[in-house]
Amino acid sequence: MSDSILQWLRSFIPQKTAVDRFERMRASAGALFGILLTGLLSYVILPHSAATVWLIAPMGASAVLLFAVPSSPLAQPWSIIGGNLVAALVGVSCAKLIGEPALAAALAIALAIACMFALRCIHPPSGAVALTAVLGGPAVHGMGYGFVLSPVLLNSFLLLAMALFFNNATRRRYPHAQQSEHRNNVHQTHDVAPSSRLGFTHEDLDAVLRRYNQVLDISRDDLEEILQQTEMEAYRRRFGETVCADIMSADVVAVEFSTELAEAWRQMRSHRLQALPVVDRARRVIGIVTKTDFLQHAGTHDYEKLGDKLRSFLQRTPHTHSIKAEVVGQIMSKSVKTASVHLPIVQLVPLMADEGVHQIPVIDDERRLAGMVTQSDMVAALYVNNLTRARGGLRAVAS
Repeated sequence: MSDSILQWLRSFIPQKTAVDRFERMRASAGALFGILLTGLLSYVILPHSAATVWLIAPMGASAVLLFAVPSSPLAQPWSIIGGNLVAALVGVSCAKLIGEPALAAALAIALAIACMFALRCIHPPSGAVALTAVLGGPAVHGMGYGFVLSPVLLNSFLLLAMALFFNNATRRRYPHAQQSEHRNNVHQTHDVAPSSRLGFTHEDLDAVLRRYNQVLDISRDDLEEILQQTEMEAYRRRFGETVCADIMSADVVAVEFSTELAEAWRQMRSHRLQALPVVDRARRVIGIVTKTDFLQHAGTHDYEKLGDKLRSFLQRTPHTHSIKAEVVGQIMSKSVKTASVHLPIVQLVPLMADEGVHQIPVIDDERRLAGMVTQSDMVAALYVNNLTRARGGLRAVAS
């Protein structure tokens, strides 16, 4: 009996957090910054009198959400503004209409929760706002519905402004997207993205969430991302850490910014390549040029005249000044995606499968071009990994 009681008591002990020391310090500093400036600005804006309430206690609870868990659906701008607004209105109304404080407080909380559900602005500290409106004493009661505007909305807007500045300044995305964005097919067809055709789908997650039927303190897109990253981590554990250096082509044909277009096109044709990385003199990647870049800049919309237009585009202009592109640097894509030689190839799967990237330059520790990974390299590597695992399983069965 004693063991079962101890086990039951241990269940109340929270698990260790995975948040590092920097994030804890960041959240604490944010709360200090937010509450201090919210209080000081409210004190400056509001009239100075003994009856003025310039900072309400529920803002402390809001600060915990906005700075410690800014990705939570409960901490988003509409949650704090809408939740505090509706809770203050409900609380003041209950205080005016119901003479018994205990009943007024209970109804204020219940109605505030119902309204927040209806308006999709659940914010736990708003319950304290409703309670403050009922039990705040003569100073709060004397303000009437003015309590809704000042200090509730004033405090809420100021604290939200502090959260918007501080979270983004410390590299925490805020506001946080609360609706999962389905990745569109880059080919503009109705098929779902390739990586979504296996494993769980958006519909699977929706079905599970409906059965779970509880409010989650995490946005749907974050939950989906965590599950996908978990699948990727499990794949990495099962199939080993094959990195880009293991599968890349090291003898890479590259061009420079000043390489003439005709020469770059000749290199593509002779080596049967779809793209060429563009490097500087230190072999650092500064862009990439693809066959698509050539066709787009040649204006090959009329396919009957494609050959003539492409030849004219590749031919160097005889005079000095020309508005036509003459060298690779004028048509290359500067926003090139690169991968480190140490990057596990499993992390390239979503990029190549869903975003239509066919080849990725691989760079070394000094950011110099070390090789190229293509979709063909990826298919071969994943095939070999699966084949090796299957053979290992057969040997285990046979033994």
